Amino acid sequence: MKDAIVLSHISKRFELTGTAPTIKKLILSAGRVKRQYTEALKDINITVKNGESVSIVGTNGSGKSTLLRIICGVYKPTQGSIKTCGRLYTMLDLGSGFHPDLTGMENIYFNGAVLGLSKAEIEERLDNIVAFCGLGNYINEPVRTYSAGMLMRLGFAIATETAPDILLIDEVLAVGDAAFQEKCYARMAAIKAAGTSTIVFVTHDMHAATGFADRTVWIREGMVYMDGGSREVVNKYLQELDASPENLPEFRIRENKS
Repeated sequence: MKDAIVLSHISKRFELTGTAPTIKKLILSAGRVKRQYTEALKDINITVKNGESVSIVGTNGSGKSTLLRIICGVYKPTQGSIKTCGRLYTMLDLGSGFHPDLTGMENIYFNGAVLGLSKAEIEERLDNIVAFCGLGNYINEPVRTYSAGMLMRLGFAIATETAPDILLIDEVLAVGDAAFQEKCYARMAAIKAAGTSTIVFVTHDMHAATGFADRTVWIREGMVYMDGGSREVVNKYLQELDASPENLPEFRIRENKS
């Protein structure tokens, strides 16, 4: 099985806000301004195979989102190298990838073109995208008028119908209602079963991690603390949080009848 994502010795350092030298600081300090940095990621080594589904867990500020942004190229690593193989679609921030003044329908064409699809290929998928997101007449309204849930619906429908080789999702499903979340996980399960896309998703939903992901990576203080079978990793993670991993309810996806 080929590799979809290879992260080798990835580290990411950010300069702390307020420590960058201003002209005033340089004058007052005679040019001796000490910059301060924070290490967001430290020597990350992860390989994800084609068709694999991987969840990433960890507390807020542990570096999970930074890791996804490095994979998709939003951030450049301070050290290390990254390789991805195939067409990549990201759902990192609600509204990212959408032009606010274009309608939902126009943004479907816009996103499809960005992904390299022809107009004919987009139109072939158009009815399914519109039906899945369930926005009704709002599909012809500018996306700047959309709620967070509506943006998530449209983004997820585009992402999964355009069949990217790699799909990155950063917790955006959490803004949807329970019924649509279940619909999304059912769609992801179908993609996983078909083996057509590699899925990497950040989640705080431990049921989704144990029930959907082939494996789970626990990021702790910017480092890979544990990488393995999802239930084993989640149980250890919950133990550290002083939660109760025993008898973790089984994650079930009901068949969608719509």
